[in-house]
Amino acid sequence: MAQSRNQDSGVGPLQHVPVMLGEAVEGLSVQPGGRYLDGTFGRGGHAREVLSRLGPDGCLLLMDRDPQAIAAAQAEFAGDPRVSIRHANFSSMAEWDRVAAGLDGVLLDLGVSSPQLDEAARGFSFMADAPLDMRMDTSRGESAADFLAQASEQEIAEVLWNFGEERHGRRIARAIVADREATPFTRTGQLAALIERVAGRREPGKHPATRSFQALRIRVNGELDALRQGLDAALDCLKPGGRLAVISFHSLEDRTVKLFVRDQSGRVQNSRRGPPVAAAPARLRAVGKARFPSSAEVAANPRSRSAVLRVAEKLSGEVAA
Repeated sequence: MAQSRNQDSGVGPLQHVPVMLGEAVEGLSVQPGGRYLDGTFGRGGHAREVLSRLGPDGCLLLMDRDPQAIAAAQAEFAGDPRVSIRHANFSSMAEWDRVAAGLDGVLLDLGVSSPQLDEAARGFSFMADAPLDMRMDTSRGESAADFLAQASEQEIAEVLWNFGEERHGRRIARAIVADREATPFTRTGQLAALIERVAGRREPGKHPATRSFQALRIRVNGELDALRQGLDAALDCLKPGGRLAVISFHSLEDRTVKLFVRDQSGRVQNSRRGPPVAAAPARLRAVGKARFPSSAEVAANPRSRSAVLRVAEKLSGEVAA
């Protein structure tokens, strides 16, 4: 992705630097005549590097759910016959006819992008007051303001805990429901102020609204459901020997990717209290261990600090565990 992806870091706008660029593209093992899909184009940092390694017979498929990202992709790549562009969530990659021939690699760079964070009007950040939107695809779906206007106290509390591990979630949810009748929550600054009032500043260097904003963003965009669907679709679309490279930025994402690769590798985590579970045929193998950004990259791009890269390869046929 042509930018880092993460929650607010407390720093000002950064240059749109692709996170773990070399490691991710190396993980894809790009071949000159291969077919690759970048499911989270952003501003094209990873896509640009993949394209530089393709020959005239190579193919690069670009997807993003953000209309602004798609506009950027079309402005830069629409004239390249090797490139095809689609405005859609990567979870729907199997529905694209350009994918039917199979893929040699799929890259997913998860989370919210720097352009989305740094443009206050998108409503992802509590660092500036703006409309409380948070939609990655601004052409559809309910905004964070819509959700907070109609959700029950229990629904809000569950979102804050399940997607943000916010231990003050019940108190924050109770305060939102109590205050919204008089003044609906429509601005990021309004919500951030309420969270700070209820939760206080308990972690030095971290705004008290960080976890809640992450949780609402994940809920509004259905990010974990899309990730699960996208991983399944990628596995089905990859050719034998094809690579899947996923960059995650928080534990919920990384855990989902880690367990997917484990389960598709034919390994079973049996419970001591339950009956043994038979392993399914292996369809993937992990390529190395999880990788993290270097200290030099973190120093140059603080938003990369929580990145985790996992790479897996599709096996040739069904392999017994």
